[in-house]
Amino acid sequence: QATFRGHESDINSTAFFPDGNAFGTGSDDASCRLFDIRCYKQTNIFKNQQILCGITSVAFSSSGRVLFGGYDDFNVIGWDTLQNPSEETEDADYVFQQKKHENRVSCVAVQSDGKALATGSWDTLIKIW
Repeated sequence: QATFRGHESDINSTAFFPDGNAFGTGSDDASCRLFDIRCYKQTNIFKNQQILCGITSVAFSSSGRVLFGGYDDFNVIGWDTLQNPSEETEDADYVFQQKKHENRVSCVAVQSDGKALATGSWDTLIKIW
């Protein structure tokens, strides 16, 4: 059993990295984070000062290169997991953004072969990207 710290507000979602050695999280503190199980610590934080809302759900691309987050502001954002801001206060750049829902994005999932992303929303719609 291990305990990981880092978020400053409620954690709404977790997802294991494809190789099982790490996991990603999404929180009401407006950040996604990457934790490595082997070294028992946070290895990356994905946030941007222009994003002020919480993350409801997270999922990794099949390679693990992108961590997708579903946001309360109706967006789906993809973060490059290899990007590593030098400080926790530094903004991260996202590599994917779609705002196609008309309400908060409540769930995200990646197809096992990595060819599609599914999102569900409070607008009662499911979208496949």
